[in-house]
Amino acid sequence: MMMLHPTPAQRVSIREELREPEDPSDIERDIKLIREWLETQPHLPKDMDDMRLTTFLRGCKFSLEKVKKKLDMYYTMRNAVPEFFANRDINREELNIVLDYVHCPTLPGITPNGRRITFIRGIDCDFQPHHILDAMKVALMIGDVRLAEESVGIAGDIFILDAAVASASHFAKFSPTVVKKFLIAVQEAYPVKVKEVHVINISPLVDTIFNFVKPFVKEKIRSRITFHNDVESLYKVVPKDLLPNEYGGKAGGIVELNQWWKQKLADNTKWFTEQEDKKANESLRPGAPKTSDDLFGMEGTFRQLNID
Repeated sequence: MMMLHPTPAQRVSIREELREPEDPSDIERDIKLIREWLETQPHLPKDMDDMRLTTFLRGCKFSLEKVKKKLDMYYTMRNAVPEFFANRDINREELNIVLDYVHCPTLPGITPNGRRITFIRGIDCDFQPHHILDAMKVALMIGDVRLAEESVGIAGDIFILDAAVASASHFAKFSPTVVKKFLIAVQEAYPVKVKEVHVINISPLVDTIFNFVKPFVKEKIRSRITFHNDVESLYKVVPKDLLPNEYGGKAGGIVELNQWWKQKLADNTKWFTEQEDKKANESLRPGAPKTSDDLFGMEGTFRQLNID
């Protein structure tokens, strides 16, 4: 499997949507300015390559101030929530089995308006709370790989969740604190542009789950969530051919797509190992260091971080 790049026509519309300069030298200038800013931030690593910095620029619509905030949060989260960012080796047994009970491949195709689809479904098994942490860690690992994989740029992401196997016993194992930290990390530290979220095969339990995570999700994203009773209604809004074979599409079997991502993570083992100490050093941060309360709010509350 290969991640398909946008067509030349799609690239034109994507550049317009992301406000991407046509002249590559303008992007080079922005990268230089970001690197100059990083040199003034003693608490932040200086290791990020140009490709990943370009992805941050695209995800922030080339706003240098937004990129700076995202980069600060990117490295700060690595220090603040080590349960998501330490020991990221897919060859370790506890991580290797994650993609056996959670299928979450980002699919190879691109929608006509330049968006990439990630399909998520769980396998009905007796997973434990610690497996949830491992699954969140793997999801963020995929996010890190995609920072380099999306070398040409896309207009945003579509997430499709199959809730067919969701049960009350599964839901009971989710900690509000863990969910809060994970969603803040995704929304504030990564340059992901969530354009659509579709939940299929819903049941009454899905309403309960949605109300559970709702306080931790930006209003803009909440307004982009659509619920479907079955996959047929999904076809009206997402190109059917781009979906996994099991859902009527032509993207390939979901297990094989998942295995491709497992191998991709394995191929990046060296990079993940090198990243272990690439995190914010709060003792060197100008001004006051950021605490867990600054990032996640007091216990039992949610503090909205207004980084768009």
